Formats: sequence, C-alpha cells, structure tokens
Amino acid sequence: MANSNLPRRIIKETQRLLSEPAPGISASPSEDNMRYFNVMILGPTQSPYEGGVFKLELFLPEEYPMAAPKVKLSIIQALLSAPNPDDPLSENIAKHWKTNEAEAVETGKG
Repeated sequence: MANSNLPRRIIKETQRLLSEPAPGISASPSEDNMRYFNVMILGPTQSPYEGGVFKLELFLPEEYPMAAPKVKLSIIQALLSAPNPDDPLSENIAKHWKTNEAEAVETGKG
C-alpha cells in the first residue's frame, strides 16, 4: 500500500514510532497495509512475565484518530507489571495466584 493513500498524520506517527520506539515495545507496519501493525511487548523486568514476549496486532481504522486503534490482545504492559487478581481476565489464573502466588509466578515464567 502506497503511503500516498494514508493521512499525513499516520505517516508521521509511523515514522516517529519507528525512529523513537518505546522501551520494551516494538511495532512495525505491514508492507501490505500500513494501517496494520505487528507489535511485540517484552514482559516487564521484576514481574512474573520477565523474559516473555507478547505479540499483538494493532489496526488503525479509517476514522483514526477519532476512533481508537483496534487491538487483538487485551494484555497491556502495565497490566503485566501489576496483575490484579481481583479483576482478572481469567478466573482460574486469579484463583491460582490467590492460593499460591509463588507457584503462579513460576508458572507465568515457564
């Protein structure tokens, strides 16, 4: 997809994203569709997710920036560094965390 088909804002933001990546996060646009990004988030240090690599897909809708980007993974780096078992995405994992946190941390690392 040619850059000329994209709004200037997306082109500028993509250039900035590539030249000034956020620590622990990398994102690269697809060659076929510059509105589609492959994103990798490194597990935060000193968390059960340290050493992990979490992949997600991000898509900028036609209405962007008035409409939020669409993401195909709801785990965000902040959630990884501070899991909240009282507001879980998975009840089973939260129960494991609450009953045996040390074992749950080891399970998260493996």
